[in-house]
Amino acid sequence: MMGPMTAAFAPPGPGQWALDRSHFAGGTTPICQWLMEESMARGMRRVFAEIGVPADALEARFVNGFMYTRLRPLLRPDRAATKLPPEAVLRIVTHLHPAFRRRAKAAAAALGSRPWVDIAHRWATELRPAVIAENRRLQATNPEVLDDAPLGRHVAELLEYCRDKAELHFWLHGHDLGPIARYLHAVQGWGIPPADALPALAGASPSTSDPVRVLVRLRTLLAEAGAAPTTLDDVRGVSPEAAATLDHYLTDRGHLLVTGYDIVGLTLGEVPGAVLASIVDAVEPPPIDDRAVAGALRSRVREEHRAEFDLVLGDARAVMDMRDDNGPSTYEWPVGLLRRALLAVGRRLVSRGRIANAELALELTPAEAATVLDRDAPSGAELTRRGHERRALAQLTPPETLGPVEPAPPLDVLPTPLDETVAMVRTALSLMGMAGATRPERLMGVGIGTSAYRGRARIAASSEDAIENMEPGDVLVVRVTSPAFNAVLSIAGAVVTTEGGPLSHAAVLARELGIPAVVGAAGALDLADGATVEVDPRVGSVRVVT
Repeated sequence: MMGPMTAAFAPPGPGQWALDRSHFAGGTTPICQWLMEESMARGMRRVFAEIGVPADALEARFVNGFMYTRLRPLLRPDRAATKLPPEAVLRIVTHLHPAFRRRAKAAAAALGSRPWVDIAHRWATELRPAVIAENRRLQATNPEVLDDAPLGRHVAELLEYCRDKAELHFWLHGHDLGPIARYLHAVQGWGIPPADALPALAGASPSTSDPVRVLVRLRTLLAEAGAAPTTLDDVRGVSPEAAATLDHYLTDRGHLLVTGYDIVGLTLGEVPGAVLASIVDAVEPPPIDDRAVAGALRSRVREEHRAEFDLVLGDARAVMDMRDDNGPSTYEWPVGLLRRALLAVGRRLVSRGRIANAELALELTPAEAATVLDRDAPSGAELTRRGHERRALAQLTPPETLGPVEPAPPLDVLPTPLDETVAMVRTALSLMGMAGATRPERLMGVGIGTSAYRGRARIAASSEDAIENMEPGDVLVVRVTSPAFNAVLSIAGAVVTTEGGPLSHAAVLARELGIPAVVGAAGALDLADGATVEVDPRVGSVRVVT
């Protein structure tokens, strides 16, 4: 009998790399590893240059299926320094080196002109409609009816499309996280903790709450008809309006990944029981008086800073909807379509006796995926081995960091525009629960909400288990959630995640839907499934009651 798997964790490049499990918990497929490594640095490099961050990019690399990130220095990024030069030298370099001078100029311009406001408008009026139209075009191609060669071309097109849209995803995130982090950094300087300031952002993200309102409309139609559906076809049978509403909802959401960010995750259309439950138990999102919250915060700011408070809060609210709508449109939907195409390839290989089950096609590399229907392709035994190894590696406990420490220069040596953009980046990474974030106690995290909730814990090592087994009012305990999860999670009494921070998707969702939550409670998956727990967002705790 073989013992547990062991593996060496070596730095994937120069410098220090920080473990990031906010989106990929481990056991990541080759295709999604490629997707992150190809797209993250490209998108972040572009936005860093635009807003004047004195760093080259935020890049991702995978080690044994776990994602690690590194903030690449602006100068000599591939020759990491483990010791800072004297402060006087740092000050000269950051003030006089041409690369830093260009970034300082860009930072001053961005902080003054606030380009993210225009980009949020472009997203709503131009970029998002174009992405949605292209998603629908690709979705209209049924991979099951294509011959081998066209199917291979369809997979190749989807791979390139996913990479391009993931790059757009990260570029947009730089422009939404920047002003949100600027707001939170500013209020901290005025003595207001982020936990107090974040509620002022609630209600600014209709893309989070609008899907729930569609489900509420369906529930109303069911109630008016006195129907008790047991299938989605039963819902369609209630009335033409119910059928049209449900079909429209699933047309634009049915292929979104909902149980994770990897192609092994399920799409919404693959969990009809969860969709039905989310309709039957849909609850209208609570009204949010954001003006009252903002007014109370504003009164805590000194008079001379209130105009700045109005500006940074207004910018943060202006980009919130782009932040939450970005992921489903640019990542979860395209990658869901790629999953569909790969499973079609897998079913074809099963019918020809080449592999045992269609899911093995998800173990292909990008180079193999479009040509696997040719003769020269991995065997079923090889794909099976890859899947076993990937899942075994996912059970390892990876180091929090790899490589030597790269000390960051103190903010006071940077020119004034750059010290603010650096502070924005650090704030964003910390509040997203990403690289560099402090890990809390095992059953403590960041609380969202104002009242405690008791309910049955539904523990899920994978989100697939959660969606299939959760009942209305349960406390859903998962590693992470994704934006496409929004409608499904509306039936939860409370939500607990082991990863993430106050700007993570679970935190935003909880604020928008009025669900008590604790995010980043590292040991929550060790709770007993079915135990009664108390989720207290006021202190950020999860406690076993019985």
